[in-house]
Amino acid sequence: MDHQYPQRIVCLTDEVTEWLYLLGAQDRIVGISAFADRPAEAKKEKPMVCGFTGANFKKILATEPDLVIGFSDLQADIASRLIKEGIPTLITNQRSITEIINTLMMIARMIGAEEKGKELIEKMYANIEEAKQFSKTLELKPKIYFEEWDDPIITGIQWVSEIITLCGGEDVFIEHAKEQGAQGRVLASFGPVVKKNPDIGLFCWCGKKFDKEAVLNRTDIQSVNFYKNNEIHEVDPIFMLQPGPATIMEGIPYLMNIIRNWSLKN
Repeated sequence: MDHQYPQRIVCLTDEVTEWLYLLGAQDRIVGISAFADRPAEAKKEKPMVCGFTGANFKKILATEPDLVIGFSDLQADIASRLIKEGIPTLITNQRSITEIINTLMMIARMIGAEEKGKELIEKMYANIEEAKQFSKTLELKPKIYFEEWDDPIITGIQWVSEIITLCGGEDVFIEHAKEQGAQGRVLASFGPVVKKNPDIGLFCWCGKKFDKEAVLNRTDIQSVNFYKNNEIHEVDPIFMLQPGPATIMEGIPYLMNIIRNWSLKN
């Protein structure tokens, strides 16, 4: 083992845990998030030391980490406290497909797993290329609505919007996608969705179970194409709202499949 690289890593988010397992560096993980569902063995093997915006600092410090990795401004308070404790802490803030890939490569380099990282990223680029080729075969581009939360209604984050475009769809709220925070993607009501009349509805509620009945009871939903065409899809946040490998390796093929099935009917 080459000791010039971090040996005791705490992962504050699930996509970092998944990435380190994919890189074969799981032995170096000493703490994970309570939301780390991938791979399944992580929760059986590793101590849980944090949620998403809260952390058990006593537990984190007890693991004696030489690197802590987290994601986004929402973890700024956790990071700040760890930095004050003298712990090397990396918080990434990737929002686009390119930034996700760059971040994954940076982490691979930081832990000395550059070759394995490159190999996995080649597969991601192959997925992206396949989606580009697939989108060229579509005669019609479906209008797609993506919902990240229901109350208030929040539309899709940047990488989701990019995946929709990449797979040949048209993100009906693309103008919101570049907003840094979720508050910039809030809709005052379901009315704007009705107005846009999307062909496909993707519902990906981060942190709670999808309630189809509640969606079907929304005002004027009967006039929306995705209601008429039975194109209301519950999407697992695990492969669509993680700014990590799953989004590219599974989110892209998943969405291509939905669009392929839609196009066969149209």
